Amino acid sequence: MNDTALIIVDIQNDFCKGGPLEVKNGEEVIRGLNEMIDKFHTEGKPVYATKDWHPLDHCSFQTNGGLWPVHCVQGTPGARLHPELLIDDRVGIINKGTETGEEAYSGFDGTDFAEQLRENNISNVIIGGLATDYCVHGTTIGAVENGFSTSVIEDLIRGVEVNQGDCANAIKEMKGAGAKFIQSSSLV
Repeated sequence: MNDTALIIVDIQNDFCKGGPLEVKNGEEVIRGLNEMIDKFHTEGKPVYATKDWHPLDHCSFQTNGGLWPVHCVQGTPGARLHPELLIDDRVGIINKGTETGEEAYSGFDGTDFAEQLRENNISNVIIGGLATDYCVHGTTIGAVENGFSTSVIEDLIRGVEVNQGDCANAIKEMKGAGAKFIQSSSLV
């Protein structure tokens, strides 16, 4: 039974080099995540990718009183998954943050992601991507809260670190919630 799924969090152009919300060294995780995607496909295990998919008037944007510059607006090049990421039609796409007035750091916020995983008999998830202190954190906590055994690939995440210590605090919270932290080398 393929009870484990890989979740790639927000490897989108706007979070990568040159994007308005660039995660420092974010592209460093792509090669390793591609290796994970290939491994999961080879083993016939499911892969999902989350994406911020915001309307132009989203509440998270500074122009609308939020914390962030405009990013990942629906249908724009910045909202696309990074072109080097090995995404094809075998990968389930989870769009989040699609409602104007609702934040959605987690792939489980305002989506049917938990139901999709359960329908596919998934009980374990392995997570990597961007950003450690926001959407990786949110998706990890969401996975745990939805009853999935959750592991985070520690060497395949990068953070925003708006304030010093944000990533360390996020990791501490994820571990405290019950997520395990692993290295990609343990999966290959």
